[in-house]
Amino acid sequence: MKNIPAAALFSPVRAADEARANVAGLGDLPVWNLTDLYPSADSQEFKTALKEAAEKAEAFEARWKGRLAEAATRAGDQGIGQALKEYEVLDDLLGRIASFAGLTYFGDTSKPENGKLYGDVQAKLTDVSARLLFFTLEMNRIEDAVIDGCLANDPVAAHYQFWIVDLRKDKPYQLDDKLEQLFLEKSMTSAAAFNRLFDETMAELRFDIDGEKLPLEPVLNMLQEPDGDVRKKAAMALAETFKENRRLFVQITNTLAKDKEISDRWRGFEDIADSRHLANRVEREVVDALAAAVRDAYPRLSHRYYKMKAKWLGMEQMNFWDRNAPLPETPNAVIPWSQAKDTVLSAYGAFSPDMAGIAKRFFDEQWIDAPARPGKAPGAFAHPTVPSVHPYVLVNYMGKPRDVMTLAHELGHGVHQVLAGAQGALMCQTPLTLAETASVFGEMLTFRALLAKTTDKRERKAMLAQKVEDMINTVVRQIAFYEFERKVHTARKEGELTAEQIGDLWLSVQGDSLGPSISITDEYRDYWMYIPHFIHSPFYVYAYAFGDCLVNSLYAVYQNAEAGFQEKYFAMLKAGGTKHHSELLKPFGLDASDPAFWSKGLSMIEGLIDELEALDA
Repeated sequence: MKNIPAAALFSPVRAADEARANVAGLGDLPVWNLTDLYPSADSQEFKTALKEAAEKAEAFEARWKGRLAEAATRAGDQGIGQALKEYEVLDDLLGRIASFAGLTYFGDTSKPENGKLYGDVQAKLTDVSARLLFFTLEMNRIEDAVIDGCLANDPVAAHYQFWIVDLRKDKPYQLDDKLEQLFLEKSMTSAAAFNRLFDETMAELRFDIDGEKLPLEPVLNMLQEPDGDVRKKAAMALAETFKENRRLFVQITNTLAKDKEISDRWRGFEDIADSRHLANRVEREVVDALAAAVRDAYPRLSHRYYKMKAKWLGMEQMNFWDRNAPLPETPNAVIPWSQAKDTVLSAYGAFSPDMAGIAKRFFDEQWIDAPARPGKAPGAFAHPTVPSVHPYVLVNYMGKPRDVMTLAHELGHGVHQVLAGAQGALMCQTPLTLAETASVFGEMLTFRALLAKTTDKRERKAMLAQKVEDMINTVVRQIAFYEFERKVHTARKEGELTAEQIGDLWLSVQGDSLGPSISITDEYRDYWMYIPHFIHSPFYVYAYAFGDCLVNSLYAVYQNAEAGFQEKYFAMLKAGGTKHHSELLKPFGLDASDPAFWSKGLSMIEGLIDELEALDA
């Protein structure tokens, strides 16, 4: 069943009552309206939903527990298909409740009532899920021949064939019912509790900039300022606050790494990342090939680019806080929200009017939360909620060019989630490796549309440089993150890690990936602390590199494609979680198991660097 989302927003009452925030130069920034989920936490609708979830789960358990093997030999109201229909309705209901609580909480984690809502709902849904836990465990104990007969004779069960077949991939790592229930119930006081501690602590951290105490997002944004003194000031403020909080973040990291190691050991996973690979439905060999290809490309990509950038900035070696500095050619004007909206919708519309139409609904129907504010979750995300409602997008919009690309990225997720929703609650979720495809493709469409309109050589250089940096951040940096996680989790098996040990691993990996043109000093030692993926979704990060390289190859197909590409692309998105990545990519002539696939994706980044070098000649 659905877990509480690891990304979220704020009170629908406040969202409905507040006028849209107007930040200097940005225009009216939208605040989302969560009432499409529930009117409020105090509403009768929400209270009824919680009561209904508990009652339906109890009734479902009473009807089906211990009877699934027999149901697999029947059809109609007594068959597995009927059980799956009821289970899917429950899954949607629980997901809706969880989404409301999670999005409310992450919209403002500083409000005690939001934290209480999040914690209370998490506890109630854990109790409900404990009643439903038997279903997947019992399904996987049914003999293969019986399942095959069920799929052949029960049309309703056959509708869920991919879900059933996919579920059975978890069978080798499944524990007995009592242990599974113990793992589920104790998750609230183990991993989930430390996830919440991380989120609340990070939201409350303040960074001193000339006596003003700022939250994380604006300070990170300063690292993109043209003024080197401002960037340095922000970098030192980050370093100081992270250092002051070392003990807590080291404890969280040690605890979660150990918790994962215990779980993996009991379930029988061989490699520290195998549970993530299984969740992503991608083979370990494919991920290993991706990581190896990117590591081999460090000198041709990040090392080469940052050497060029240091020269452009008039430096022999850049400081680590200069990595995302804008080039002198980069326009400094703040991009208003209305312009960002028009830019993305125009790029989407040029590819497909249907795609733009879906994205436009996010703006028109208040599915986006844009202002940066204290207590709000940093970064950006698109949360699918459940098929019976619609996705929501969170960004922290500050008017930078990268913020426009982030908006394009998250709306790509949103379009994907809307299209995949037709598969229903059980089969709409796409594995992370392919979930990043639509988002990165949306970014690429937006970038290419802007580049095509740019005739000024200096502006073109600035745009190309920014795109190369974004791609390096998405591919090189995320694989470096993956390598860092591997080192941390491997070392944790030998005992608790100190802040110095974790910092040494971080500096080593960053030095290897960024190259000799960036000075990685000791102040950068604790920057691993604010990366939420390490906490919420261990080894998630390679999905970004997977998605970027995949989209680079996919976009090359699009550029050379005859009519029909858009239809095939939409069919891929609509498939949701009903097909393996190999099956989804086959219509485009792509194969992620082929080492040449990754080389092709990386060569596009290299080609953009070539173009930059030619412009600089």
